[in-house]
Amino acid sequence: MDNAIYATLTRQSGLMKEMGVVANNIANVNTTGFRREGVIFAEHLGALDRRGATLSMAHARGRLIDLRQGVLTQTNGTYDLAIEGEGFFAVETPDGNRLTRAGAFIPSAEGELMTAEGYRLLDEGQAPILIPPGASAVNIGPDGTLSANGVPFGRIGLFTAPEGARLDHRGGTLFQLDGDPEPLEEASLRQGFLEESNVDPVFEITRMIEVQRAYELGQSFLDREDERIRNAITSMTR
Repeated sequence: MDNAIYATLTRQSGLMKEMGVVANNIANVNTTGFRREGVIFAEHLGALDRRGATLSMAHARGRLIDLRQGVLTQTNGTYDLAIEGEGFFAVETPDGNRLTRAGAFIPSAEGELMTAEGYRLLDEGQAPILIPPGASAVNIGPDGTLSANGVPFGRIGLFTAPEGARLDHRGGTLFQLDGDPEPLEEASLRQGFLEESNVDPVFEITRMIEVQRAYELGQSFLDREDERIRNAITSMTR
């Protein structure tokens, strides 16, 4: 029965990781631009003997990012931006450039568009965007073109991950790409809108209950096995 215990322990470990992911999804249900995540389980088969018997072990190998678009909410903010369809904004962080769907930006004292965390929004050439001094009536077109008083002065960069590239969650609404992002020419930007989180709270709470019950069943099995082994040892040592 030791093999059954080992298999159950790997399952319990994976369920704990999934519970953490589900809890993080629920915590960010109201976070602008947040992308829901799921856990990817992999099965590992180990040989037990030469007759072909195997032991199946479950491993939570990675996370799956749900890139489906969230609901767009109108705010009428000049620098509130939402991407319709695919695509990401690029922002500059101390750890390098990152991609994000969160489009709530504010101008700094120097006129640079930034996130609330202080990360600078980048243009199509991945350079910071600077609002001209004294600019008023700033408009942002569907293609990301910025204009003040009818005069264009820049274009917000909209990017996508190349096919086969790995996109890793780096906390909050930021993602790291293992390579250079590709410009997205067909993206559609909406000024005065923000994209809500794509987390479905009802689904996540239901999944949390399912994971909790599965974990409790596994723990019950481990407790029974522990008691069985203790009783067997006690019987043999009398």
